[in-house]
Amino acid sequence: LAITVLVLASSEKTLGVPPSLISKYIPSKSGNWHCLDGSKEIPWDFVNDDACDCPDGSDEPVGTAACSNNTFYCRNEGHIGATVPSSRVNDGLCVEPECCDGSDEHSGICPNMCKVVGDVYRKKRDEERKLRKTGAKIRSTYITFAHKEQKRLEALVQATSQEIVVREKEVARLQEIADRAESLSAAALEHMQKSPLYTSLMTHSLALKSLQREHKKHLEREKALGSILDSLRSGYNPNYQDMAVLEAVRGWEELSGLPHINEGSKGGSEQEESPESQGEASAETTAEEVPDDGMWSAERLENELDSLVSSDYVSLLLEHEEHVKSPGDDSTLLELSSYLPDSLLPYYDDARNAIVSWLQTLGLINGETDSGAADSSRARQAFNDAESTLNRVRDEKEKAQNGLANLFDVTGFGADGEWKKLEGLCLEKNTGDYTYEVCLFDEARQKPNNGGSNFSLGKFSSWNPSSDVRPGDPEYYQKQVYNQGTRCWNGPERSVVLLMTCGLENALLTVAELEKCEYQFTGTSPALCLPLDTEGDGTREEL
Repeated sequence: LAITVLVLASSEKTLGVPPSLISKYIPSKSGNWHCLDGSKEIPWDFVNDDACDCPDGSDEPVGTAACSNNTFYCRNEGHIGATVPSSRVNDGLCVEPECCDGSDEHSGICPNMCKVVGDVYRKKRDEERKLRKTGAKIRSTYITFAHKEQKRLEALVQATSQEIVVREKEVARLQEIADRAESLSAAALEHMQKSPLYTSLMTHSLALKSLQREHKKHLEREKALGSILDSLRSGYNPNYQDMAVLEAVRGWEELSGLPHINEGSKGGSEQEESPESQGEASAETTAEEVPDDGMWSAERLENELDSLVSSDYVSLLLEHEEHVKSPGDDSTLLELSSYLPDSLLPYYDDARNAIVSWLQTLGLINGETDSGAADSSRARQAFNDAESTLNRVRDEKEKAQNGLANLFDVTGFGADGEWKKLEGLCLEKNTGDYTYEVCLFDEARQKPNNGGSNFSLGKFSSWNPSSDVRPGDPEYYQKQVYNQGTRCWNGPERSVVLLMTCGLENALLTVAELEKCEYQFTGTSPALCLPLDTEGDGTREEL
């Protein structure tokens, strides 16, 4: 009987104590007990006596109001133990989900619901574990893909590095050839510019430019003189007998094809010439001035002389050289390569080049000007093509290096690279009027189903930006932020927060506009299904 009383007394003292601390709630041989923080020793009878004797409140585990900020542990046998604030103990309410056994209230007040709650919890937990186990297998294939991608990128970096070395040497070689060809072409061009034909062309060009300059001066003088005579013609008084003026007016009218002003009119009743009569007179004058064969008309001089005097005579000289060297229509028989089969062309070219080389050595032909401009152009084009290819290979190497740097970056595709396979994967959700789309790590869009323009809801910005979450933690990859989308009318730029959980499919589940032009998407992905043995899976040991 004494042992039973002692056990009951001990159980009362440890009511509300977590299992991990029960061993500390045992009195010493002297009948005293030490506070858990070691600051004080009190009689065992002071434990759970509704008076706070220890500075840390550990003498009142039952959860009385004597010690502030204390907690009470509910054993919840058949389910999972939990703690509640002391303020909820003995409050007469049976709604605490953490205390399904009702131990936070006096005995007999709240029923023990732990078996029912435990069964529901275990069923849900088993389903989640099954989902997570299957999802983790899919996630492992993503990680395998990332390692294959790593090997591919490493091989690409190595191959492009070797190719760059080879192509840099080739570019340097072709640049030297192009520079040398252009130098030889410049010498050949200088030689051609000393020819009598080119010298004569330049002399004629200067003469034309000089004539054009003087012609323009005469036109300006003629225009000024015509203006003076027109004023004299329209303003002189016919009654004033000045024969010199009258002869000047009549001479101007005849030269310009204008009708005579009525000499006998008085009181201002002059007969003005009509536009039709002026046009007829001008037409008659023009018809009389028919240029000789090959001569330019006044209209052609006005419209085409500028382009003629600004001709590129160097290009004309080169074209002349090509024309002279090209065979005529009656020289086809002399072009032997046109009659040779393809199999004999290499031998023909070798023999031809050898003969040309001998003739150049004997001084019978000048090889310096032979296709100089064409050779220079081909050499420069070969250099430009090689340099363009080199730059392309360099860009390819840089892109591969950046891909490697982000592949296993915790702020990129994850420490295991599990998100790399999903880069650019587009998920859609049809809401009736609109289809919402998010392409992972790229852009989110709103697409109308009944016609109209698409709107950008933002481009990928970052993973979970919360300061309370560390990069690499599971919670870090449960949120993506997309911002700087198309600006709303009289509102902010559109943006999206994508919330994701573990799931067997990469899917978009819901779309909501929480604020104006600020959207929240929810979805699932196997990339979030961590293996069951991973720490932090949220499970707790049942009692």
